Amino acid sequence: MARLLVVQNGPDGGPGRFGDWLVSDGLSLDVVHAYADAPLPRRPAHEGVMVLGGGYLPDDDVRAAWLAPTRALVAEAVERGAPVFGICLGGQLLARVAGGTVEGDHGEPEFGSTPLSLRPEAAGDPLFGGLPERVTAVEHHVDAVTALPPGAAWLMESERCPYQAFRVGDRAWGVQFHPEAGADRVRSWAPERIRARGLDPAEVFGRAERDEPAAEAVWREVARRFAAVVGG
Repeated sequence: MARLLVVQNGPDGGPGRFGDWLVSDGLSLDVVHAYADAPLPRRPAHEGVMVLGGGYLPDDDVRAAWLAPTRALVAEAVERGAPVFGICLGGQLLARVAGGTVEGDHGEPEFGSTPLSLRPEAAGDPLFGGLPERVTAVEHHVDAVTALPPGAAWLMESERCPYQAFRVGDRAWGVQFHPEAGADRVRSWAPERIRARGLDPAEVFGRAERDEPAAEAVWREVARRFAAVVGG
């Protein structure tokens, strides 16, 4: 059974349904709670690496000392051609490691179910090729990738944040959105935090519920494809 190392960057940021799907598709997940000082292996005996989200910039080493070894872990995986999947902070970290740029509090924030557009460059991509041209995903970010790494494939975009999904090399993907989060995750957000962003909690919750069936089918397929890449 192929093994996937999963780096978790906060107590509420687990692999969620995406992790459940990967397990259903034959992977064994080793989740390292890096935020709780669990050590990261220098050279993991895993077929792939997944880095989850968190409330940090990818080089925020003062507040999150484990990010430096996480960057080294991702760089090593990319170098040896191991499959990588980075979500939100994890995607930003992949961009940073591969030579892109990430900025804090950049542009307009995105919260809740957000429309995404597939770009033409995704046509032959192992994970994103053939997906619907329009789909939604849960977003929760104020930081963003502002320049892709040299040679990266730009796969998805949104109205407020252009770099929603990209690929580095042949087998390393980063996404700004949260395929592991569904409407249940959105419902867990504190209403006062949503109002502080000038949004109506009822509208945010309702939109996530309406978008859930179609979005879940798409991200379930992406998980299946990534599991196949790791297991192959």
